Amino acid sequence: MPLWEKKPRPPTSENSNGSSDALTAVLPGPDPGSKLDLAFASPSEPPRMEKRMPDTTPRQTPANVSGQPASVIGRSIALKGELTGKEDLVVEGQFEGTIDVAEHTVTVGSQGQVKSEIRARHVVVHGSVTGKVTAREKIDIRRTGNVTGDLVSAGVAIEDGAYFKGSIEILRGEGRPEAVREPARSQVVAMK
Repeated sequence: MPLWEKKPRPPTSENSNGSSDALTAVLPGPDPGSKLDLAFASPSEPPRMEKRMPDTTPRQTPANVSGQPASVIGRSIALKGELTGKEDLVVEGQFEGTIDVAEHTVTVGSQGQVKSEIRARHVVVHGSVTGKVTAREKIDIRRTGNVTGDLVSAGVAIEDGAYFKGSIEILRGEGRPEAVREPARSQVVAMK
């Protein structure tokens, strides 16, 4: 008797690719004539390998944490001109000109380089900015930020390690700027 013989499987027990072919092995051993069914894929189909698809959902950036859509100037993009909009903006590339998104947030990413006047509601700087930055609510210069220029805002936060060179004007009340000057140096007067 041959060691392997081909035997069709019943239609109710198909394997994963729909083939009903199986091999039955007759194994020698203590119980002569015992059989073992082995299911194989048909030779015409290569084995299927499953690979996980890459995640294509946009990464959450500081500009779109609020759930609003954000436009992104990518790392390989260099633009010159005037940019206006009604949504948040993330600059990861290079921009030269003016940026005006008065009611939204501008975020300069860690690789971003901006030589521009920026007008926005909130500005967050992780990269490099040269020029006047005006924010109605707040300007954040993060640890990796590098800003050379004048800041005009109701609030300014500069993290330890950030670089800033320029002047700061704090907006009070109805948007009137008040210049922030270096604090007066105290003098010690000896009394006799």
